[in-house]
Amino acid sequence: MLYHLLYQYLDINLFKYITFRGFYALITSFLISLIIGPYIISRLKIFQKKEGGYVREYTPNGHELKKHTPTMGGILIVLSVFISAILWCRLDNFYIWIVIFAMLSFALLGGWDDYKKIKTKKGISSKTKFTVQLILASVIAFSLYFYPDFNTVLYFPFFKNVQIDLGVFYILFMIFIIVGTSNAVNLTDGLDGLAIGPSLIAIASFAFFAYVAGHAKLAGYLHLPHIAGSGELTVFMMAFLGAGLGFLWFNSFPAEVFMGDAGSLSIGAVLGTTAIITKQEIVLAIVGGIFVVETLSVILQVAYFKLTGKRLFLMAPIHHHFEKKGIEEPKIVTRVWIVSILLAIIALSTLKIR
Repeated sequence: MLYHLLYQYLDINLFKYITFRGFYALITSFLISLIIGPYIISRLKIFQKKEGGYVREYTPNGHELKKHTPTMGGILIVLSVFISAILWCRLDNFYIWIVIFAMLSFALLGGWDDYKKIKTKKGISSKTKFTVQLILASVIAFSLYFYPDFNTVLYFPFFKNVQIDLGVFYILFMIFIIVGTSNAVNLTDGLDGLAIGPSLIAIASFAFFAYVAGHAKLAGYLHLPHIAGSGELTVFMMAFLGAGLGFLWFNSFPAEVFMGDAGSLSIGAVLGTTAIITKQEIVLAIVGGIFVVETLSVILQVAYFKLTGKRLFLMAPIHHHFEKKGIEEPKIVTRVWIVSILLAIIALSTLKIR
């Protein structure tokens, strides 16, 4: 909005720059989070306490102490991002509306699930949840597939000329990326500050990837596909980064609020969609390696139990395994952040190693 008002109509040149709008989108969303956070948390706390509290299934016994800590805090992230994005992003950019749709739609699905969990202690069925995820991801995938100039080539990091054109099957690949990433972030959300830390690192990384992909000279120099218009996603991701930092203000140990499915599903959907637009789907698995490990730990736990009748881990996802081994929650979270930073460095290095 500010771009159209202050640059297009008033010719204030500063507002045409992605970097300038990106930095202030971050500051704006962060301040919004800090301002509205206490009110939203207080309302969620009243609602959750009224319903008797809620604790996720399959968590260590110590988590019972967190039953009155409000969930559904993802609302705070989504509201802050939306307001900041509307202010600072170019609203004539197709990709901006795609990621806004991804964020809002998956947040609504997650919020519905959070609400049901608090009210009924069960939430919506896994089948219903997965079906809606597939429908929402399909809307995003088909919108991108039929957008002019969108290509269906899968690019591989570390290799300059290794590419595969998936054609129409790219639609299925996009659906897999979006649904898989949203569920992976959701599985990681189990300790104070655990999911938001790696998410912020991944969001910051993709803010940079979006900028490079949208810059013709930089993309050409680094042998990356140039995606016209994708640079504007940098502004959106910076708004997401600011909102996430604001949420972390309240989510750091001991947490005043949890993001819930409203936050984790929307974060995952935005990351997956941005990775697809910037043609960095495989790099997403590197920078989001923590999400991959958390998901694999659940898959391996279930498969191993079915085969042997025994548990591979003391509890899955794997962060609960470390809790069961006696490692304190803040130490687990801090180490996860350290690993996430290292993974992001490796992911960013793929820009040059080609």
